[in-house]
Amino acid sequence: MANSGPGATISTPPGRDSSALRSRILKDALVVLGVCATYILVAKLSLRLATVHPSASPVWPPTGLAIAALLALGLRFWPAIFMGAFVVNLTTAGSVLTSAGVATGNTLEAVLAAVLVVRFANGKHAFDRSWDILRFALLAGVLSTAVAATFGVAILTLGGFAPWKQFGLIWRTWWLGDAAGALIFTPFLLLWGADRSLKWTKRQFLEAGVLLVSLTATAAAIFGVLFHTGMSGDPWTFLCTPFLVWAAFRFGQRESSAAICLLSAIAVVGTVQGRGPFVRESPNDSLLLLQSFLGLMALMTLVFGAEATERRSQEEHARVLAVSDPLTGLANYRLLVDRLGSEIKRYGRDGRPFSLILLDLDGLKKINDAHGHVVGSLALCRLAEVLHLSCRAIDTPARYGGDEFALVLPGTCSEDARRVAQRISQRLSEDVEVPRLSVSFGVAEYPRDGQNIEHILSAADQALYNEKHRLPGRTSVTQPS
Repeated sequence: MANSGPGATISTPPGRDSSALRSRILKDALVVLGVCATYILVAKLSLRLATVHPSASPVWPPTGLAIAALLALGLRFWPAIFMGAFVVNLTTAGSVLTSAGVATGNTLEAVLAAVLVVRFANGKHAFDRSWDILRFALLAGVLSTAVAATFGVAILTLGGFAPWKQFGLIWRTWWLGDAAGALIFTPFLLLWGADRSLKWTKRQFLEAGVLLVSLTATAAAIFGVLFHTGMSGDPWTFLCTPFLVWAAFRFGQRESSAAICLLSAIAVVGTVQGRGPFVRESPNDSLLLLQSFLGLMALMTLVFGAEATERRSQEEHARVLAVSDPLTGLANYRLLVDRLGSEIKRYGRDGRPFSLILLDLDGLKKINDAHGHVVGSLALCRLAEVLHLSCRAIDTPARYGGDEFALVLPGTCSEDARRVAQRISQRLSEDVEVPRLSVSFGVAEYPRDGQNIEHILSAADQALYNEKHRLPGRTSVTQPS
């Protein structure tokens, strides 16, 4: 039996430790198999578009999958990428040795991208800020993909599975395919993997539906997927741009990444069928040109979306600061006056009165002198917390100014409001934290005690003044024993 005396540690039974370890190993193994199988499936589908070499496709989503997997799950899952790449290459072109070499290059690409993005671009949150997105594009979309292209093409040519005279062409195809895969599919997988819920209003669902139909119809018309008459000429290429801007501005990064993937899928299908503005003499050149365009559009859309999201966040923060007290988080005087005006208008509609409580924290100056201003500020926060606990969701607790607070109680008469004030006072008296706190309060009822905002505030202030003079000996500060 373990010692239960002071300072003893409680040991976990060995069987429980081994069971937890087996469970974790099994879970990790399932994740590795899942990532590996997905990599193989996506890679095999992508290699159907390879024309210059069986192992080099201009469309390569597996790069985005591999980088997203290591960023989201951790570097310890690199074997999933290696095994998937090895199986794909072994069953496509090459020997066991060259397949292992190419798989090593693909794995190094994902590992290097994940390490650099975590170090310099905020990791899996790289798409929250525009500068991090640009760093991600450079580190994961340009540098790390060059490693895989160089490694892979060099292995194939040294092994005799690709001619040296085509080194440049195969390398360019490999690199652009990987770069586009990183820029288009990594954001989609990371953003939707982190949050798959749709917290939209009915209006947003309707807007998203209109956006989806509009983008799909426009892309299908440009690339001839539905109408089999794709538009030729560079100006038509940019007809899809407003819809990407729409998604970025009105929704956010998740939806923008989904719009980019949808556009990419439609564009690739149309271009492979020989329709759309990117068609050239060679299918490989057509897809490389398309991938360059899609990669740049993805980068610009994500940057624009990050800027739009940050601007909305700043505006929301500014709105909160404009109507809230920075110390206590309660409504400030501006919001208090606004709520009083709203309640007066509501009374004109339904005739129900409302009450206003003004509360004064007793002896705040003595608290500051005895304990310091930090403790005094904490005392104000303690009173604010009690106000939150004592009021309903429809009530408005506010900091009136200095050591005075206010509480607007819709549909409440003065007697009920006084009981609320007494409950607040009682909760403060039951708080054993030092210094002990107490409040004085005054209650005014609209329209009995005032016909407008100024009068109702004055009436509550006068009631508070009378209360403080009625109980001049109220204890406000308790020194620590």
